[in-house]
Amino acid sequence: MTDRADNPEGKRFPLPLSSVTGGARKPGAPAPVATPQTATQNAARAVGAHAQPPKPPQPGPKPPGYAPPAQAAPTAQRSELMATEAIRRAMVARVAGQGVKDAAVLAALEAVPRHLFIEPALSSQAYIDASLPIGHNQTISQPYIVARMIEAMRDGKFSNGTVPSRVLEIGTGCGYQAAVLARVAKEVYSIERIKPLHELAKANLRPLRISNLRLHYGDGMLGLAQVAPFDGIILAAAGLEVPRALLEQLAIGARLVAPVGGQVQHLQRITRTGKSEWTSETLEACHFVPLRPGTV
Repeated sequence: MTDRADNPEGKRFPLPLSSVTGGARKPGAPAPVATPQTATQNAARAVGAHAQPPKPPQPGPKPPGYAPPAQAAPTAQRSELMATEAIRRAMVARVAGQGVKDAAVLAALEAVPRHLFIEPALSSQAYIDASLPIGHNQTISQPYIVARMIEAMRDGKFSNGTVPSRVLEIGTGCGYQAAVLARVAKEVYSIERIKPLHELAKANLRPLRISNLRLHYGDGMLGLAQVAPFDGIILAAAGLEVPRALLEQLAIGARLVAPVGGQVQHLQRITRTGKSEWTSETLEACHFVPLRPGTV
């Protein structure tokens, strides 16, 4: 997790985005303005409304001439949804302008509502290209680096319409990158070593009902040997070297993408070329939280 997508199978989340971002507005409220601040704040308020629905008023006598209040026009709900989606499209356009070319990755980035994965207090920054704190000294990665790492893992290997069968993510965090990965792979397994973040990711992902994503609480440096080999592995934390257990869990021909280094870090792409053979290449500079063993 750091500072600095058409789906090949046409996969869509079972729940429409409107089910988590919609929200009725009171009569007479001004139409929403399509800015990052207002759109993401409206979306965050709407999510909170779904999470804690208001108690219905108790029935009682109605005064003479009482009429129930008029329902807000559905156009207000549509306007909020369109504003959020427009901002997300603009975010994806910026990522594409930074050099990400993989259409499936860009479509996945556009499909996942990033504002659902951050604190409401930071909702105005949900679609800027920056990492944001998620607690426990961890961050949600900036949209560019999420797209760049997934593209590097795919790297044209799946451009003919096929998708990776099984992908492993080390460092679930708040669940955002796992949700994007689930749009471009048949099965995604994600490991988080910090128990509260594991629970946070489960809560964030629950409304999206992603059927091909499995979250695990455990030591990511050990991988998941019981479901290996993997067609791709992505690390969202930086070590001085890539753990040998993860290299062993790559399928032959598959790629692992990870930040490597201490004070100075670079993205590395490692390809398994044989039973005991791997090749490595340096992609670009980056900055991630450190990779640590064990669980907390």
